[in-house]
Amino acid sequence: MKSVKSPLISVQNEIKNLLKKGIIEGVFPAAAAGIFQGLGKEKKVFTSFYGNAAIYPEKRVLKKNNFFDLASLTKPLATTMAILCLMKEKKIDIDETLPSLLEIKIKGKKRKIKAKHLLNHSSGLPAHREYFKMLKDIPQKEKSKVVENLILQERQEYIPGTASIYSDLGFMLLGLIVEKKSGCGLEYYVEEKVLKPLNLEKKIFYKPLFQEKSRFDKKDFVATENCPWRKKILSGEVHDDNCYTMGGVGGHSGLFGNIEGVTAYTAKILEMWKGVTEHPNIKKEDLEYFLSRQQNISGSTWGLGFDTPAIKESSSGNFFSRKSIGHLGFTGTSFWLDPDKNVGIVLLTNRIHPSRENNKIKLFRPYFHDRVMKILFPQSK
Repeated sequence: MKSVKSPLISVQNEIKNLLKKGIIEGVFPAAAAGIFQGLGKEKKVFTSFYGNAAIYPEKRVLKKNNFFDLASLTKPLATTMAILCLMKEKKIDIDETLPSLLEIKIKGKKRKIKAKHLLNHSSGLPAHREYFKMLKDIPQKEKSKVVENLILQERQEYIPGTASIYSDLGFMLLGLIVEKKSGCGLEYYVEEKVLKPLNLEKKIFYKPLFQEKSRFDKKDFVATENCPWRKKILSGEVHDDNCYTMGGVGGHSGLFGNIEGVTAYTAKILEMWKGVTEHPNIKKEDLEYFLSRQQNISGSTWGLGFDTPAIKESSSGNFFSRKSIGHLGFTGTSFWLDPDKNVGIVLLTNRIHPSRENNKIKLFRPYFHDRVMKILFPQSK
């Protein structure tokens, strides 16, 4: 008599085969996927992982609990959620402007930039600047103020609220605003207010460079790039150059997480959105406002802290609904959540190991999402 595989094992095997395909085709050396379907007690969770956490300087097989550099997933999962906590504490308002947010005098048009402009990338600030070249020789305690001044000196590229350019600089400012309004370090506030109530602080965290002792070894982390200016393969050290010179903690980058943690966290966000569970430090009405608020800016997909699917060629593929939210990370990470189908897909990879020149992830992401959705919803066409 033949043994019958459970549907859970069958789905996990199919997902692992997709990850193997990505490795064979050179999309990444390793990947971990977390998929959940349903809410609360009805929720089914599938996780799978495969490949090498490092291939240089020596091969190291990926383990389920290895931590990935989440890169820009920091923006929604740390900074945006921290802003929501500060809103509940009545320490910040979504329409508050920069002079009040940073508690300084600001001349010129930048004084009209609001918190919501920073969150939905419509502030007029440039996308990126290589501040790390200027910051590396500045004492650690002075870096936050220097970064703040550098950003405020930038020329605005458009009037706030009239266009949208994805901006690291906007979220770097938001990280500084969280510290200013909370009175403590960003990493501490995110851990205490956002992650600890969900029991996720040991699975998702910032890793400050100035920490005297770390509870983790380098081998607990997935390797990223062979950094051209740090002259080494990075592992357990934030990849983003600006974040690194800021001490490993930023509003735009710096978060690390394993597949179990990121899957559980994103599932909680969807359940909070749908009213199935609560977060003691976040108001449901505020979260709903953030997750359902899209701009009226032509061509923009950005909501408040989260992205939404593009009409054409979305990284989420073809089967996530228009109400879905998600985000991508430069290191090869992503998540998408669909409130209509009550489904979420997390994909963590080290596609920049050993080089950021590998861009095959752009085609693999939508392919992966479409294949998974067809596995979960066979009627999808």
